[in-house]
Amino acid sequence: MTTSSSRTIDIVVPSGKIRERLDVFLTHHIENATRSKVQQAIKQGYVTVNETIIKASYKISPGDIIHVSIPKPPPPDVIPENIPLDILFEDEYLLIVNKPAGMVTHPAYGNYSGTLVNAVLYHCNNKLSSINDITRPGIIHRLDKDTSGLMVIAKDDTTHARLSKQFSQRTIGREYWAIVWGCFDKTKKTGVIEASLGRSKSDRKKIAVSALGKSAVTSYEVLEEFDYLSLVRLKLRTGRTHQIRVHLHHIGHPVFGDPTYGGRRIAWGGTDKKKKEEVQSLLKIITRQALHAKTLGFIHPILKNEMIFDSELPADMQRLLSILRFGKE
Repeated sequence: MTTSSSRTIDIVVPSGKIRERLDVFLTHHIENATRSKVQQAIKQGYVTVNETIIKASYKISPGDIIHVSIPKPPPPDVIPENIPLDILFEDEYLLIVNKPAGMVTHPAYGNYSGTLVNAVLYHCNNKLSSINDITRPGIIHRLDKDTSGLMVIAKDDTTHARLSKQFSQRTIGREYWAIVWGCFDKTKKTGVIEASLGRSKSDRKKIAVSALGKSAVTSYEVLEEFDYLSLVRLKLRTGRTHQIRVHLHHIGHPVFGDPTYGGRRIAWGGTDKKKKEEVQSLLKIITRQALHAKTLGFIHPILKNEMIFDSELPADMQRLLSILRFGKE
C-alpha cells in the first residue's frame, strides 16, 4: 500500500540477528518511531515481510526483507509562541540566539510547539526567510535538543542563502565546549578525529562510525583536566548529525551526561565507593549531554563585516566545573 505522499523504507534483517517481534525490531530501526505507531502501521497493511502482510507479533529472521510504506502527515501549522529568547544580537537581516538545553530547534514529529522556531516567529512577527519548508523558516543550522548554544537565524531569503553558502564552504567559525569522560594521554592533548558517520545498523535513531558513512572531521583541544573528567574545546570541520557526541564516544571520551552515546554510564574505571557516589551526584546535576556551542563567527552576508559572538557556559555546566575545581559550588 504505497501512495505518492508516503516514504518507503526497505530493511534486510542482518545475519546473526536474534529473533524478535517485528514491531520491536522496527521501533529501533525507524527514526521517530514508537511501538504503538509501528503496530498501527502494521495493522493498516503498510508493512510487509517477504512481500507478505504480516502481524506485529511475527518473529523476524536473518534474511527477511521488510518493506515499510509510511504515509507522510501533512505539515503542521507552525504557530508563533511568546517564549522568552536569549538574543545576543539582532538587526534587520538576522539574529543570534543562545538556545537553551531542552529546546527543540524546529517543529517535527512529537514536537510541534515550544520550539525555537515558534519563539522566533513570534519575536520577528512572522518575518523570517522562506527558503526552507514551512516548519523551518529562518533555520540555517541546528543544534540537538539537549545541546545548548549559539545559532544564527535569517530574516530574509538573501541573508539565508548567503549564510548557507558560508556554512557549506566551511567558513563559519564554530567552537564548542564539552565536559567529557576521562583524561587524555600526554601526546593527545590536541588532535583531530576523522571518522565517517552514518545511521547505526542496530538502532536507526542513532549515528555510528561507519566506513560507508559521510566524511566527518572534528578537531579538539583539552583545556582543563580533573580526576576523571576533562573540559575540551572542539571545532567542526564538517557538520554531521551528532558529530561531536559520536566522535568523542568513538575515541573513548563520551560527553558527560550523554544518554545516547555512553555518557551516563560510569566510565571512570575505579572501584572506590565514595568516588562512585560522587559521580552519581554529578550526573544528577547534568541531566543532558554537557555540550555547548560557545562561539559563532561569520561574515555578515549583507554588511560584509566580520562578526564573532561568544556565550557563557550554561548554569549546569558552570556548576559542574565549580565542583570539579573547588570541591564545592
